Amino acid sequence: MTDIQKAAQIIQEGGLVAFPTETVYGLGADALNPYAVARIFEVKNRPQFDPLIVHVADLRQADILVQKFPDKALKLVEKFWPGPLTVVLPKSSLVPDIVTSSLPTVAIRVPHHPLALGLIRESGRPLAAPSANPFGQVSPTTAEHVKKSFGGKIEMILDGGPCRIGVESTVVSFVEKEPVLLRPGGVPLEEMQALIGRVAVRTTASETPLAPGQLPQHYAPRTPLVLEESLESLPAGKKIGLLTLREPPDVSPYAAVEILSAKGDLREAAANLFAAMRRLDERNLDLLVAHPVPHEGLGRAINDRLYKASHKK
Repeated sequence: MTDIQKAAQIIQEGGLVAFPTETVYGLGADALNPYAVARIFEVKNRPQFDPLIVHVADLRQADILVQKFPDKALKLVEKFWPGPLTVVLPKSSLVPDIVTSSLPTVAIRVPHHPLALGLIRESGRPLAAPSANPFGQVSPTTAEHVKKSFGGKIEMILDGGPCRIGVESTVVSFVEKEPVLLRPGGVPLEEMQALIGRVAVRTTASETPLAPGQLPQHYAPRTPLVLEESLESLPAGKKIGLLTLREPPDVSPYAAVEILSAKGDLREAAANLFAAMRRLDERNLDLLVAHPVPHEGLGRAINDRLYKASHKK
């Protein structure tokens, strides 16, 4: 029996499997089994008012989970699926309320990773799958990250190597008259607007989220993290880590420095973001300082994660 077959059997029996996607590792359960989905919330310590994304193998499998695909939604998924795009649509009666936090909508996407697609197809189930980490903490981009977080708490981890994109999917809602960006991610806003025209932006944090990743405090390391722009000066007598796109002129004030992309490439920076945050978090520092990146393309997603990681509980 292959690893995919073992993992599929676990899913069919109501168990949990962590699996790689092109964005981050997901913690998957049969989306149509409310008892299995309840274990996701339990293992992650995730509040049940925070809805989950459902991962499917193709548009045909997605179609039975929603009431309809508007034309603009179809244009986007035909272009970006498989890929880091999640669409929010009115759900069908097949989707249990626990998946959507009792909202009348469901968030759905087709991941762009052979192991993820293989697991969905072999199990014959859509997978409810948030990131495979304790709620609110730094998202996992390797199987080792998942193992450190959950160890024996879940039935299986499929190791597909480091995630290629490294930040979660873009989330766009098609519930209102015009498309609304709820979370920036792996598909840049500019590329979507080039295809379907205006997309409204509503990415501010919310205590009553309409999609995953909208809560004010999210993606956070254990070490306090602040944005450089919020500091007048570095605190004295502290061991400080720096998270930056490129190497700064002076690194002497810092006990540790993580450079996301020496050449300033935002795609490379996104792929390195969460792993770099984890490495700094393991250095026993007193404070992490993050430099925001240019707010364009994947920079919107990086800055969104940095802002939410810096938000005080």
